[in-house]
Amino acid sequence: MRAIDRRKELIDIYGISEILKAQEPEKAQANEPAPGNPADWDGLRSALKDCRRCRLSEARSNVVFGEGNINAELMFIGEGPGEDEDSTGRPFVGRAGQLLTKMIEAMKYKREEVYIANVVKCRPPGNREPFKDEVDACIGFLNTQIDLIRPKVIICLGSTSAEHLLKLGLRISQIRGKFQDYHGIKVMPTFHPAFLLRNETRKKDVWSDLKLVMAELGKI
Repeated sequence: MRAIDRRKELIDIYGISEILKAQEPEKAQANEPAPGNPADWDGLRSALKDCRRCRLSEARSNVVFGEGNINAELMFIGEGPGEDEDSTGRPFVGRAGQLLTKMIEAMKYKREEVYIANVVKCRPPGNREPFKDEVDACIGFLNTQIDLIRPKVIICLGSTSAEHLLKLGLRISQIRGKFQDYHGIKVMPTFHPAFLLRNETRKKDVWSDLKLVMAELGKI
C-alpha cells in the first residue's frame, strides 16, 4: 500500500479528516498529501495545537499532548489532564503523576522510556470525568498515537481509560489484572494512581497487575 493511501486510511478510520480539509490549500495538487497530516507526529501535534472539537478547549491553558518514547514497548493511558497538567502541558506531573513515575521505575523502566497519554487532551472542569461527547471528539487522536507507537503492552489507568479503549462495559474492578486486547496489542487495566492515593491498601493489587506486565515484557 502506498504511503498516501495508508495515511488516508488512518484518517478515515479515526474520523479526523475534517481537520485536514480545513488545512488544505485551495489549489492542492492531485494526490498530494494534505499539510498537517495527523497520521504522523508533526501532523498530529499540528492538528491538536488549536483544537476546538469540544467544550474542553474553552477553559484549557494547554493541550496535554502526551510524552515519552515514540518507539516505546510500554504505553500508559490515563483519563485526562488535571490542574498541574493543564498548567504545564505535560501528562501526570501532579501527585498522581509522581506515584506513576514510582510505578514505572518499580517496573525497571525510566519514565522517558515509556509513553504516557490520556483519553482526552484538555482538562475537564473541576477534574470531573470527561463526558462521552468529549471523549468521542478526542479519542481519534489517542488511537492515532497508539497506531504510531504500536507498543507491545498498554496499561489503562482507571475505569475511564479502560472503558473508552476497550468498550467492555465492565467496571475496572472486574477486569483489572486480566490482559485484554486492543487491535492485537495486549492491554492491562488497573487502578488509577489518583485512586491509589485515596486507597493505599489497593497498591498491592496494582503491583500484582504490573508484575504481569513485567513478565510479559521480559522484565522478570
